[in-house]
Amino acid sequence: MSTYFELKAQICEIGRRVYARNYVASNAGNISYKLSEDEILTTPTGVSKGYMDPGMIVLVDRKGKRRYGEREPSSEIKMHVSIYAHRPDVRAVVHAHPPTATGFAVAGIPLAHCVLPEVVLSLGGVPLAPYGTPSTEELPQQLIPLLEKADAFLLANHGVVTLGKDLLQAYYRMEMVEHFALILLTAKQLGKINFLTKENIEKLKEIREAAGIKGKQFDCSLCKLCF
Repeated sequence: MSTYFELKAQICEIGRRVYARNYVASNAGNISYKLSEDEILTTPTGVSKGYMDPGMIVLVDRKGKRRYGEREPSSEIKMHVSIYAHRPDVRAVVHAHPPTATGFAVAGIPLAHCVLPEVVLSLGGVPLAPYGTPSTEELPQQLIPLLEKADAFLLANHGVVTLGKDLLQAYYRMEMVEHFALILLTAKQLGKINFLTKENIEKLKEIREAAGIKGKQFDCSLCKLCF
């Protein structure tokens, strides 16, 4: 079990990773971790995710109200508290703007394509949530209907949000979404996408079950309609 300070340090480390990978620019993006039913650690607003220290991390209650910390909590805290309220199994949330995946979000194209075995095994697909104004109740309201279907989401004209049982899982899912988007875009530019067959997908589902891989798996069976 990580200590309070270790969790704050881990949030800062993930912030450095998303910044170094160009998943965010300037002060964009936010990360949080649910300590308990009424305690959430979150990144502060107005700070580059690549230059945080543990003392900047803010503690808020289940409604997103600051409980401890000198800085204001993330402007997207409404989305984070809503996710935790609707998904009790989730302990960590990462929100960023990885360029390729966000390009799909801007184009209105979900990453619900059955093409990569690793993605089918871990995520299934990545649905697209309708647009909601950032920092308002509109955004979480648009996301709520999808929360029981997946662990990673594109936010229309906005970015990507990934969920996890811990901070590293939420972050690694962000990496996978962007990697998937880049490969899919490359295949599209090359002029051909080879979709996995239904038989291929069923075999992967059997492997997933046998391996005990947990988490939501979004249905990618309609992937051929996306392009």
